[in-house]
Amino acid sequence: MDKAGLSPVLYLPHGGGPLPLLGDPAHQEMINCLEHVVRLFEKPAAIVVISAHWEEEKPTMTSGQQPPLIYDYYGFPKASYEISYPVKGEPALAQQICDLFKHANIEAELVGQRGFDHGLFVPLKIMYPDADIPCVQLSLLKSLDPLQHIRMGKALADLRRQNVLVIGSGFSFHNLKAFFSPSNHESRNFNESFEQWLMDTCANAELDEQERARRLVQWEEAPGARYCHPREEHLLPLHVCYGMAQSPTREIFRLEIMGRRTSCYLW
Repeated sequence: MDKAGLSPVLYLPHGGGPLPLLGDPAHQEMINCLEHVVRLFEKPAAIVVISAHWEEEKPTMTSGQQPPLIYDYYGFPKASYEISYPVKGEPALAQQICDLFKHANIEAELVGQRGFDHGLFVPLKIMYPDADIPCVQLSLLKSLDPLQHIRMGKALADLRRQNVLVIGSGFSFHNLKAFFSPSNHESRNFNESFEQWLMDTCANAELDEQERARRLVQWEEAPGARYCHPREEHLLPLHVCYGMAQSPTREIFRLEIMGRRTSCYLW
């Protein structure tokens, strides 16, 4: 917890499918970052992960005791589908989250059968390889409405007064075509301009929170926005994180993954 007694909130990149767990050198900076960041706060009693790879009509939480892993990627080596991360669920925490949404007049749902996708198990296997911290996974909204995702975060703010780590698992740059195309001046400029805008938006202490929220809601106005996010599902976990914190980020970690600039944000 920080000096105010609040648990951390973290927006991080989870990389390209299972590649961070397969020794891919293009993910080494991400691995180094995640191994470092866990040393900045105490070990949590539970973890909540908002994954870019799960969308529902309403906020939906896993409530199973031992959710299986969902290998939601295709065309990777056989070892990618044999990854083990036998972490337990936390049904009581899932119910608490559902109740927090209800208190904020947000309809929510529990699902007992859904497993944990790679937005959860890839980063957590790096951060907490012993798989000894129970987890709940939380969906995004199919609407992809940035304001509604900030509202989701606001509803969950009380979790910060418990020893619960909340992770928004996405990617601050997520243009799949660009990852597999040669980099050029225009693409680098779009990438770096959006990264700079996002860092300034999240970290600038001179912005009041109304302006910070306005920028995040109107993120499409940022330079290079739609190049970096042709579809915004990998950005929106950040909006949930910001909604929980409603403050400038405490720390930003700049890194490169697969030849593209990206960043990790800690509140």
